[in-house]
Amino acid sequence: MSDDNVTPMMAQYLEIKAQYADAILFYRMGDFYEMFFDDAVAAAEALDIALTKRGFHLGEAIPMCGVPVVAAEGHLLSLIRKGFRVAIAEQMEDPAEAKKRGSKSVVRRDVVRLVTPGTLTEDSLLEARRHNFLCAYAEVREDSALAWTDISTGELRVMPCPRARLSPELARLAPREVLVSENAAGDLRALIEDLGAAVTTMARAAYDSTGAEKRLCALWQVGTLDAFGSFERAELAAMGALVEYLDLTQRGKLPLLRAPQREALGGAMQIDAATRRNLEITAALSGGRAGSLLEAVDRTVTAGGARLLERRLSSPSRDLGQIRARHDAVELLLDQATLREDLREALRRVPDMDRALSRLALDRGGPRDLAAIRNGLSQAALIADQIAGVGSDLLASAAQGLRGNDDLISLLEQSLVDEPPLLARDGGFIAGGFDPELDDTRRLRDEGRGVIAGMQADYIERTGIQSLKIKHNNVLGYFIETTATHADKMLAPPLNEMFIHRQTTANQVRFTTVELSALETRILNAGNHALEIEKRHFATLRAAVLAAAGPVGLAAAGLAEIDVSASFADLAAAEDWVRPQVDASHAFTVISGRHAVVERALRRQGGAAFVANDCALTEDRTPAIWLLTGPNMAGKSTFLRQNALIALLAQAGAFVPARAAHIGLVSQLFSRVGAADDLARGRSTFMVEMVETAAILNQADDRALVILDEIGRGTATYDGLSIAWATLEHLHDVNRCRALFATHYHEMTALAGELTGVENATVAVKEWEGEVIFLHEVRRGAADRSYGVQVARLAGLPPAVIDRAKVVLEALEAGERAGGGKQKALIDDLPLFRAAPPPAPAVVKKESPIEARLREVQPDDLTPMEALKLIYEMKQALAG
Repeated sequence: MSDDNVTPMMAQYLEIKAQYADAILFYRMGDFYEMFFDDAVAAAEALDIALTKRGFHLGEAIPMCGVPVVAAEGHLLSLIRKGFRVAIAEQMEDPAEAKKRGSKSVVRRDVVRLVTPGTLTEDSLLEARRHNFLCAYAEVREDSALAWTDISTGELRVMPCPRARLSPELARLAPREVLVSENAAGDLRALIEDLGAAVTTMARAAYDSTGAEKRLCALWQVGTLDAFGSFERAELAAMGALVEYLDLTQRGKLPLLRAPQREALGGAMQIDAATRRNLEITAALSGGRAGSLLEAVDRTVTAGGARLLERRLSSPSRDLGQIRARHDAVELLLDQATLREDLREALRRVPDMDRALSRLALDRGGPRDLAAIRNGLSQAALIADQIAGVGSDLLASAAQGLRGNDDLISLLEQSLVDEPPLLARDGGFIAGGFDPELDDTRRLRDEGRGVIAGMQADYIERTGIQSLKIKHNNVLGYFIETTATHADKMLAPPLNEMFIHRQTTANQVRFTTVELSALETRILNAGNHALEIEKRHFATLRAAVLAAAGPVGLAAAGLAEIDVSASFADLAAAEDWVRPQVDASHAFTVISGRHAVVERALRRQGGAAFVANDCALTEDRTPAIWLLTGPNMAGKSTFLRQNALIALLAQAGAFVPARAAHIGLVSQLFSRVGAADDLARGRSTFMVEMVETAAILNQADDRALVILDEIGRGTATYDGLSIAWATLEHLHDVNRCRALFATHYHEMTALAGELTGVENATVAVKEWEGEVIFLHEVRRGAADRSYGVQVARLAGLPPAVIDRAKVVLEALEAGERAGGGKQKALIDDLPLFRAAPPPAPAVVKKESPIEARLREVQPDDLTPMEALKLIYEMKQALAG
C-alpha cells in the first residue's frame, strides 16, 4: 500500500467510518470482522487481542485487529459492557459479483446494525431473567415524560415524569441506555451515568412531538393513536425519539413493539436510588444478584416470570384492588398444593416466547425460535385447562390469553421437526410429510449419497485399487482420488478412456468421469433445491407467527403472571409466610417479622435461628415513629430493613415473612442506612448522608415509610446530635410519616415525652461476667448505654486498648455528671495524647481441680447416668 494513495478498500472503510464516528466499526472481511486505526487500538485493549498492522496511511502504519465472525457475539458483549457502541458493516454482495466489475473492485459493504447497550436482542448478549431497557426522556415546554422499551420482548411504556422524578424512575427501571435531547444532555448526563446507564444524545428534531406522532402511527399502521389512549405532547415526543433511535440502530428493521401502555405517575411506590441500594432490592451492595431480596424470593421457573418478578419488586403497586387480586391468587395456589405443583411443572417447559418473537420480527430468528413459539403456545393451552374455573380473577384473566392459538399451534406442529437447528440455512427443520415436493427432493439428495457409495465400490472393482475413494469439496465438487502410486494405472489404457484427470497434489491424484459429473449435478441440484424449499417455508411460518404477534404476546404475559403467583405461593408454603392485610389506613403492625435475606443466609450457614420481632408504628396516632436505641451488632439495621422489605413485598403482591402484618398503603419508601463516601464526586461519607437525608425530608409525605440509621454520626458529637434531633422533629411535625429512627444519641430518648407520635424502643442485650450478649430482641423502652467498649472487644482490639478505653470512658462519664466545666481538668488528668504505658504482664491463673477434671471430659462419650454422676462429683468438690 502506498503512503500517498488510499486503496479502494481503505477508502470504503473510511467512508463508512465517517458515518459512525462514535462507534467501533466491525468491517467484514471474509470470515473476520476487522478494525483499523483508533478502533483497532481501543478494541485490542478492551478485548485483550493482538494488535497488528496492515499497510500505511499518510505515512503511518495502520493499526489493525480482528475477530472471527463465528465468535463475534462474545466480543460484542465485552465491548458493550465496557461502554462501546459497535457498527457492523457486512458484505452486501458475493465477492464474485464484485470481480465482474473489475479486478480492483471492492465488495459492496454497508452497516446493517448499530449495537448499543439498549438495543441487544441475542440470547448470548442478554440475561434471560432480566429486562434490558432503553429509555427516552423528553421535555416539551412545561411538560416532561419518560418512555421505555425492551426490544427483546417488545414492551413499550410511557409516563409523565417531572425532572425531579427522573432519578427515582430510572433507578426503578435500571435501563442500560437513556436517550436525551442535545439541549438537555449537559444537565442530565451526570444523573444518568450515576445510575449506571449509558447516555445517548439525540438531535432536537427527534423529539418533535408532531413528527413523533406520525412515526408512531406509521409504526402501528393506524390513522390515529386514540385507540391506545390519550398521550401528552411530551409523552409522544419520548416515544417518537425511541422509534427514531431504533430505526437508526436497526437500519430500518424495526422491532416488534407492542401497543404503548401509559403508566400513572403515582401508580407505584416511589423508591429512590439510595433506598434501592441500601435495601439491596434487586442487587446487593457488593454488586450482582447474590445477596439481594430478588435472589432470596425468586422461585419463578420461566424467563418471562423472572422478569415480571423483578418489575414487581422494583415497582410495588399502590392500587389496592390490584394488590388484593394478586394476594387472592397467591392464597388460592397456597391452599391448593397439587394445582400449584402441577402448574409449576408445566411452566418449567415454557420457553421464552417474548424474545423468540422479537428475534423473528427483526429477522434475526431461526427455526428454534419458531419451535419456541410452538412449544410455548402448546404449554399455554394445557395450563389454561389446568386453571379453568379457579376462583381467582387474576388467574382467570391470565388464562384468557392462553387460548385461541390452535391454528398456529397446528401449523407449527405439522411443519417443524421436534428439535430444529439454530439457523435456517442449515436446513433439516421442516418435518417429513409436510411438503411432498420437499420429500421427493430430499429423497433424491439422500439416495444420491447411496449411489455415490455404490459407484465407488464399482470403480474399486473395475480398477482393483482398494484405496480409491470418491470425495467432495467446494472447489472440485465430487472427484475420484487415489494415491500417486496407482495413478499411472488409471492414466493408461483402457482405464484412461473412463477416468479424466483433474488435479495432482503432493500425494494424491484426482479424477472424474462423465457418469460422476452427471450424478453430481443431480445431487447438488437436489440439495440446493431442498434448502431453498425449506427457506421458503421458514419465511411463510415466520410471517404466520408475526401475524399472530398480539395473541402470542398475551399468552406470554399470562404465563408470566401465573408463574409469579405460583412462585409466591411456593415461597409462602416453604418459608411459612403469611398474607398481609393491606388497606388505606396509616397502620403499620408486624407480628414476629423476619428479614427474608438474613434468615435465608443463616439457614444456609447452618447458624442460629433468626429472632423474629414485632413492630407497631401506629396506635391510633399519626405520625408514628419508633426511636430505636441499642449497641452496634445488636440488630438495629436488620430490624429497620426487614420492616421496609415487608412493606415492599406486601405491595408487590407477595406474602410476607411474619406471623401477621397489617400495612396501611405506603406511597414512598425511604432508607438511609449504612455509610459510604462518593470520592468521584467529592463527597465525604457525612456529605452523602446529609444529601440522602435532605432528599427524604424534602419529599416524604404522610403515607411514606422512612427508615433512618445513625443520622449525624459523621461529624462532631454535638453537631451530630443536633442534626439528628432536628431531623426527627421534622419527620414528626412536617412530614408526619411513619418512621423507624435508629440512633446512638441516648439524649434523644427524651423526645418520646415531648412528641406525641414518638415512642422509644431498644434492642435488648445481656451482660454476663463483663461480656455482652446480643439477644436481637426489640422491646419498648430506651437503652441505658451503648456497650461500645464491649463491642470493640468482640471486634478483637488489643486488651491494652480495651482497658484504657474503660478508664477514659469512666472518667468522661464522671466529668459529665459533674458538669461541663470539668472538661479541661479531665484532659489534664487523663494523658489522652500520650502513649499509654505498656500493660503489666498478665498473671497466669492456676487451674483448679474442677477445671482440670472438666478438661478431661468428652461430653459426647458420656451416658446420661455418667453425666449425672459427674454433676454430683463437681458439686461435692465445690462443697469440700
